[in-house]
Amino acid sequence: MESFLSLVDGFATALTPINLMWSLVGVTLGTLIGILPGIGPALTIALLLPVTRNLDPTGAFIMFAGLYYGAMYGSSTTSILLNTPGESGSIMTAIEGNLMARQGRGAAALSTAAIGSFVAGTLGTLALTFLAPLFVKLALLFGPAEYFSLMILAFTTVSVLLGASKSRGLAALMLGLAFGLVGTDILTGQPRLVFGYPSLLRGIDVVVVAVGLFAVGEALFMASQARLRSAEILPIKGSLFMTREEWRRSWKPWLRGAGIGFPFGALPAGGTEIPTFLSYFLEKKLTKHPEEFGRGAIEGVAGPEAANNAAVAGVLVPLLALGLPTSATAAILLAAFEQYNLQPGPLLFAGNSALVWGLIASLYIGNVMLLVLNLPLVGLWVKLLTIPQPLLYGGILIFSTLGVYSLSNSTFDLVLLFIVGFIGFLMRRHEFPVAPCIIGLILGPFAEAHFRRALSISQGDPSVFVTHPLSAVLLAIAAAVIIVPIVLRRFKHV
Repeated sequence: MESFLSLVDGFATALTPINLMWSLVGVTLGTLIGILPGIGPALTIALLLPVTRNLDPTGAFIMFAGLYYGAMYGSSTTSILLNTPGESGSIMTAIEGNLMARQGRGAAALSTAAIGSFVAGTLGTLALTFLAPLFVKLALLFGPAEYFSLMILAFTTVSVLLGASKSRGLAALMLGLAFGLVGTDILTGQPRLVFGYPSLLRGIDVVVVAVGLFAVGEALFMASQARLRSAEILPIKGSLFMTREEWRRSWKPWLRGAGIGFPFGALPAGGTEIPTFLSYFLEKKLTKHPEEFGRGAIEGVAGPEAANNAAVAGVLVPLLALGLPTSATAAILLAAFEQYNLQPGPLLFAGNSALVWGLIASLYIGNVMLLVLNLPLVGLWVKLLTIPQPLLYGGILIFSTLGVYSLSNSTFDLVLLFIVGFIGFLMRRHEFPVAPCIIGLILGPFAEAHFRRALSISQGDPSVFVTHPLSAVLLAIAAAVIIVPIVLRRFKHV
């Protein structure tokens, strides 16, 4: 009941004209960047961080959330018509969706993807509404030792599970932790890793690193490719309305996909890839038309797209309630909270309830907006695929430079931006994950603060981290994330 009343207050915030405008801007921009392959919500939110610094936080986060949801919607269009997933969560959609499009059934594939995204997004937001407060009550049990252990769990899961290899993920995390140490030590006042540059005494701005790694690094990587993408864009044929048979074959996969996607999104490093794969193979097992899989089965589009969008809502639960990012986009959203000097968790729900519940309410509104944008206007969105990539990524570089310079009118920040951007390019080229670096930068100082606080309370006794039951459990899970895969590989080779 308490959650319901808070949600009503959230709708009062989200339905103000200015916040409705930000929601529309977010979902429209999200659809646009979802359709353009290779960009994605993490890069776009990183680009917008400098220009939204002076915005009202509630309006900014409503726009960011709409952008995140919209990118998931838009990426299905690219997957179906171009066979090029705009987001990794749309890889499975491309398998059956593009085959449907080649048979002249692209309109039906786009419809089931859009409606499935709406259904799963709404169900996921409902789950977020009622589960986030429960996570907040759990977070109230955390002291400094428990928070430090939670940070360690975040470091290990994201670095180990998001990377192409464990060593690359850990290396990216260490780089982020090093960035986080730069500046003046809060307790001692001593400079750390400033190398004689006074501009580094204030630390490295999270926005500079986020824009450098995601935007500049991606643009440089695309420029380094021998040839830019060229692919056949399949025309949309037929009515966008689904037949009765297509509805009958889609509604159960929508519900099953939502049920699979949400819990995986809430898991550390759960992401959207695993639930969409699981949903695809589940629909392949349960279908009454197995002969159509591999030839354009509508269930193979409906289920994964639903799982993809439900996972996005799942990502927001640990982010808002615990300050724990479980994806690259969540890491950038955490950077946005840092920009506004906000710390996700119990204090956010208590001190900024209008922001939190306005954000959650805006997700319901944004889902309706996205359905309207994605069904009737799909022909217009497809034209975006014809934008030449040199212009697209050149624009990203210009926008990155202007945005970062506007933060403090500092040429030092610009130099730092392109140094970090070159590091991002090297990481992208050698398949180092970027998300652990951002998470290390943001959570590293918090982990250090909680570590020192816990030792201060225990009068220097390090056993405090294992004598507190919740802290010990979190550290045990973090150790298991690293050790269990190694043990399983050893047994496999025996």
